[in-house]
Amino acid sequence: MKPAFPLFLFISLLGSITTATSQNCTAVFKGEVTDFHDGKPLMNALIQLIGTDKATASDIDGSFVINGICPGRYEVEISHESCNTRIMSVEISGTTTQPITLEHHLEELKEVVVEGSRDHPVTNSATEQILHTDVIEKFSSASLGDALKEISGVSSLNTGSAIVKPVIQGLHSSRIITMNNGVRLQDQEWGIEHAPNLDLNAAGSLTVVKGAAALQYGGDAIGGVIIADPEKIPVKDTIYGKTLLSGATNGRGGALVSSLTKSYKSGWYWSAQGTLKRFGDGKAPDYSLTNTGYSQQAFSASFGLNKFTYGFDVYYSFYRNEIGILRASHIGSVEDMFHAINSRQPSVIEPFSYDINAPKQDITHHLAKVRFFKRFQNLGKLSLQYDFQQNNRLEYDIRKGDLKGIPAMDMELTTHTLSSDFQFDSRSDYKINTGATFQYQTNFPDPRTRVRRLIPDYDRYTFGIYGAGSYHLTDALTLDAGARYDFTRMDAKKFYFNTRWEQKGYDRDFQDIIIGEEGNQLLTNPVFDFHNISATAGIKYNMDTYGEVLFNYALAGRAPNPSELFSDGLHHSAAAIELGDLRMDQETSHKFSASYARNTGEFQFTVAPYANFVHNFILLEPTGSEQTIRGAFPVWEYKQVNARLLGIDLDASYRFLDHWTFTHKFSYVYGKDITRNRPLIDIPPANTSNRITFSKPEWKNLRLTLRSDYFFRQNEFPNNNFPVRLPENGEYVDRELDISTPPSAYHLLGFDASAGFHFIKHSEITVGLTVDNILNTNYRDYLNRLRFFADDLGRNFKLQIKINY
Repeated sequence: MKPAFPLFLFISLLGSITTATSQNCTAVFKGEVTDFHDGKPLMNALIQLIGTDKATASDIDGSFVINGICPGRYEVEISHESCNTRIMSVEISGTTTQPITLEHHLEELKEVVVEGSRDHPVTNSATEQILHTDVIEKFSSASLGDALKEISGVSSLNTGSAIVKPVIQGLHSSRIITMNNGVRLQDQEWGIEHAPNLDLNAAGSLTVVKGAAALQYGGDAIGGVIIADPEKIPVKDTIYGKTLLSGATNGRGGALVSSLTKSYKSGWYWSAQGTLKRFGDGKAPDYSLTNTGYSQQAFSASFGLNKFTYGFDVYYSFYRNEIGILRASHIGSVEDMFHAINSRQPSVIEPFSYDINAPKQDITHHLAKVRFFKRFQNLGKLSLQYDFQQNNRLEYDIRKGDLKGIPAMDMELTTHTLSSDFQFDSRSDYKINTGATFQYQTNFPDPRTRVRRLIPDYDRYTFGIYGAGSYHLTDALTLDAGARYDFTRMDAKKFYFNTRWEQKGYDRDFQDIIIGEEGNQLLTNPVFDFHNISATAGIKYNMDTYGEVLFNYALAGRAPNPSELFSDGLHHSAAAIELGDLRMDQETSHKFSASYARNTGEFQFTVAPYANFVHNFILLEPTGSEQTIRGAFPVWEYKQVNARLLGIDLDASYRFLDHWTFTHKFSYVYGKDITRNRPLIDIPPANTSNRITFSKPEWKNLRLTLRSDYFFRQNEFPNNNFPVRLPENGEYVDRELDISTPPSAYHLLGFDASAGFHFIKHSEITVGLTVDNILNTNYRDYLNRLRFFADDLGRNFKLQIKINY
């Protein structure tokens, strides 16, 4: 009986061989591997049938053939050195032909992702600069405006140290578009003392486009565009995050920032980030700046799917900022302002405190968006987006009795936006972007403030459509051009006192908009339509390996904002009466800019001159004073003139020896009111910045920097002084209120140091020390609205600890 088992085994093996032979493994699998993006063939792509020894590589035409396959369903793996690996299921029988596409550009994108920065330009011919993650983290306890001042040509309008409004080449407010994660920020940006409601720490990179060349974001960016992009999230299985803890001696406060991201190879991801800041009263070199503390809370979260040919993302952010305004700046009359300007220290100086009392601002901003994208083979990418924003601004005056604690201004701005974009980017020689945007916005000023509304109820409807493209004429020469049309309708309900109505001459020009009358006030319904055309054209020429030249012309049109049209009353936080004008027309800008850049490795420099001619330029300037039941206040009126801005930005760096680098930047802009042949108000003075840096990566990534910043006196300014009557020795005398003369030039020294250490497994800790205003210099900045009342901040030590994990 024992021989039976070997005989049975032999018969079974013979049957298996016969069956395998009879299966006829003669099927053929063939096809072509191409780039999904532009349809070009991909050479040396590896095609492998998983679980078998069948594999091959594509040839120069992207073609491949695999012979001798047994019929059946197989998992096929396709990989390429510059692409994401793709696995697909294929039924193979007879001769099976299967075209295969890979996204050849994803690997390039992932290299940018890791650093969380935007390295590709927004435009080809306009001047733009980028701040990367390392600079953003350095300013984690500061504001967006503070960080952007690291870029040449960017300064700021300040209301103290906590309200910082970016100024690009002399222009600010509604002339600058701020993009937060693909959403145009709508946060009542028209006010001079309204800073962008955006958490700097939520950005992975900050790009500044100087001018209106980026038409996809809007045609009214006469000053420029600020783009805050989040960190790109890699398509792989990983989890990572960071925590930053900062502390400062001036203000005796600090900030805590933390973020965590989880991504999956399938394309799913989620991310969350939060910021907490708390500071008390700041300190000038000689005294405390009473009621200048601030508190900020911010949170953002996103999740989405980033697949090969489609995806979506959902994003939400919350931002709240409570900001104290220097107590001494709250004036009750022109007499108070006269004495404040002629005194060298604040009228109110109290011991340090964390209390934030009136006058103050309390702003809350919600932003939510949903975006979907779809890629079309050999064509491009379609994006559809809806976003919602709600901005609630509370401004508190010092009020008594039953009004104490009730804001003097309570405005709620709600915005809905639908947008679509299509990028035709399948060709390597040219690319075209097209898109359309529709927006509805409503403003509601709460009447429970029991204060006359500075800005009325209004509904605003906007529609825009654009097309822009770039064409690579040769390897060295690129042309780009685009055009945009925007329609804006403003529909408001507003009360006017009869006296103001006649004083402004509205009884002659706007009788048809009166819809009612209550006592000594007229109820009006102004409805305005604005049509704006914007366009851009430019060239980029690579002279050689080291140098390039850019030239750009941009035509931009901007409709007047609600403040410029409708302001009518006392702006409590500014302690001034502000008057708009219903006759305001849209601004039209013609900007010519150029730049020459050279980079030899050790030496880099960029020189960028520009000329901006603005027709119907809208400015806010003091014109006198007016008596109210609260006292006499200066009157600031919006006016239109023709303006010319000429300027130049210069950046240079030189690496000498092995570890030393010198960097320099210089900016100058001259703004002139051509209509009245005098300088424009609020133009930043010339300034220069120099840095000497020692870096030694092998010494725990040690980096030491000495900073020197010099701000010249602004000698080109308009004379906006006006006479006032003041009581002296029992009688009234005439005096001149000087609110025009700029402060003196000043020089600030600073120091930065940082080093990195291994913390725990897969984690690193970086420690940084910064000292601002080392010499504790007394100074006042021309563009600080509180320069009339107090010096700016004195010496400040800041310590930061960052943990990557």
